[in-house]
Amino acid sequence: MARQMTSPVQQCIDMCNQCHDMSERMITHCMETGGDQMVRIGNMMISCADMCRMCADMLMRSSSMKSDRDMMRMCARMCELCADMCRMGSEMFQKAKDPRLTEAVDMMKRCADACRAVTEDAMTRSA
Repeated sequence: MARQMTSPVQQCIDMCNQCHDMSERMITHCMETGGDQMVRIGNMMISCADMCRMCADMLMRSSSMKSDRDMMRMCARMCELCADMCRMGSEMFQKAKDPRLTEAVDMMKRCADACRAVTEDAMTRSA
């Protein structure tokens, strides 16, 4: 029997998927723009895309784990790492002053907030 997803979990999955898609678009933009800073940002976006995809995938598969509490802890940790990655990226992008990265800054902040909400929700449930 599958565990029903809470609203924060579904919101996090949605935000992680949206952030992944945005990251993929920004990778191309950064690499086409060129320059040391944009290449560094593009490389960071690759990591962000991977982290967001992994976080969403873990949350979507959580019902297949035998122990919901252990899975919630792992997903919460993954969400926490994803939030850290997104916050770090948004700070880096603000310094770049590239108008195309404004979308990325906003999306990464919203994704980080959604991931933090899952972390808080999971910790409340496992207490």
